Amino acid sequence: MSTATKLLPRLIRQTFLAAEQSEGAGARVRRSIGTPKLRHFSPLPHARPLRRARMDHEDFAGNKGRLGPGDLQFMTAGRGIVHAEMPVERKDGRPNVGLQLWVDLPERLKACEPRYRDLKAEEVPVVEVDGGRVRVKVISGQSHGVDSVKDLAYTPVWLLDVEVKPGGSIVQPLPEGWNAFAYTLEGEVLIGEKGNQRTVGQYHNVVFEGEGQAVYAAVDEGAEKSARFVIVAGTPLDQKVVQYGPFVLTKQEDVYKAFMDYQTHSNGFERAEGWESEIGKRMVLSTCGPSAINSVGKTMPKLDENLRTSAAALPLPRGSISSKGLTHLPRSK
Repeated sequence: MSTATKLLPRLIRQTFLAAEQSEGAGARVRRSIGTPKLRHFSPLPHARPLRRARMDHEDFAGNKGRLGPGDLQFMTAGRGIVHAEMPVERKDGRPNVGLQLWVDLPERLKACEPRYRDLKAEEVPVVEVDGGRVRVKVISGQSHGVDSVKDLAYTPVWLLDVEVKPGGSIVQPLPEGWNAFAYTLEGEVLIGEKGNQRTVGQYHNVVFEGEGQAVYAAVDEGAEKSARFVIVAGTPLDQKVVQYGPFVLTKQEDVYKAFMDYQTHSNGFERAEGWESEIGKRMVLSTCGPSAINSVGKTMPKLDENLRTSAAALPLPRGSISSKGLTHLPRSK
């Protein structure tokens, strides 16, 4: 693929395999960002696409619904929310597959009101490039003149779902100075300019340097199948992160206060007292609060830690996120 003006490529800082591990309740996950390998990777904003899955969700404010294949949910935990979620068992017995990304909120927004934004598969704009050999779902951000749905999250973030057929290539511009990484879902992708490419296999995280204007990606002409990967980019917040479970704030005293607010059902957690979720009876519960954007849960804080805890365990609300970043859920039994 050619561009009118050559864009400076984003170089690879590091790549590593997101190893599969148990996450409780029968789930198996692949955690990439937020691991020791990326302990100093500044938090990004969040979203959760479901690839081959159906997910029931519910919270203490009475919100409930079901997400299907290709659907997404952006959830901002803000000052606090208690949420439950559970994959719907598939009739054919195959695993549910989805992605979760937790993101930090700017300090000034950590006490904002919680909110949801469901995005149905048919609402996601799609653009094809390189003669149809590359297909991009513009979940959040922009790709080749196509913009995503607006106002999905408080913190600017780009999330692009890219499929490249054998012989296809793409040059995807990104905002300069933003943190960025790619996560491979299927196949093998060549990252970098021709002549300086690196082959990246399935379930690998590719972290890019901050300098550069675009990600260059391609699939070899002789490849047996297409490659699919997501590109994620967000503006660095450059703020202190103090975390306790799903509570993610910028000051230790604020974390203590959030913990007390949860225990005393105050300052955002009033509705948590006595609340029981029907979904929660089938799963583990968790919480999230000030400063978070949670893809699909509060009971599974989706931001920084994606922590799951039983209802009887320590309460975990208010948070922002980055600790366990992008999580690939290969199967839930």
